[in-house]
Amino acid sequence: MTADAAPLAVMIVDDEAPARRRLRELIADCAAEMPLTVTGEAANGRAALEFLAEQSVDVVLLDIRMPDMDGIELARHLGNFERPPAVIFTTAYDVYAIRAFEVHAIDYLLKPIRATRLREALARARAAARPNAEALEALQAKARAYLSAPERGRVHLIPIAEVIYLKAELKYVTVRTAEREYLIEESLARLETEFGERFIRVHRNCLVAKASIRTFEREADEGEGHWVVLLNACDERIAVSRRQQHVIRELTG
Repeated sequence: MTADAAPLAVMIVDDEAPARRRLRELIADCAAEMPLTVTGEAANGRAALEFLAEQSVDVVLLDIRMPDMDGIELARHLGNFERPPAVIFTTAYDVYAIRAFEVHAIDYLLKPIRATRLREALARARAAARPNAEALEALQAKARAYLSAPERGRVHLIPIAEVIYLKAELKYVTVRTAEREYLIEESLARLETEFGERFIRVHRNCLVAKASIRTFEREADEGEGHWVVLLNACDERIAVSRRQQHVIRELTG
């Protein structure tokens, strides 16, 4: 990074105030040798996404262990921005977890963080490749608490607990909640793998939340008729394919 380069805009995301303060102090030390500025900080993933919807940054120093939404999940949502920031994870994970980061070439800082190591990571950050979705997915040990949908420069968080169904249409998946629909670019098969305990497949292109199913009903047509799912939170009737009719027995006994 040259001396006349624009300062690297850094955001700190950590749920512990002392950790954020320590990073600010370390960044101030590093700023004596390279152009840096702390543009903002957040104590949780939601606040970070709200901030980044209004102001872009070059790099996010991101704690992994945070309540509600951990750092790995937040990094996956950051990938939906038009210009995703570089991500440097800060972690107290043990050596076995660290190896996973190294395998996927994702930068991290091991707590307690040293100024020299932080300076090295920040020096690489401007040109570093952003972590890809597959690498982050491989690192995430549990299902996400949210899905995210980009829309008009913002990233909308959709709580998984509020999703009624997921329906594949061309290259998108429609995410239906009681309030509205969202479009996301994810694989329905991967969503089924990640959230299989919460959703059940009723058709090759549709997963329905088990908790949202009110009942099943048979509709007559010119042939043998077909089954549909009636939902608690919306009036749509979702067709059950012949291949998936076994779910009716499984859920109704």
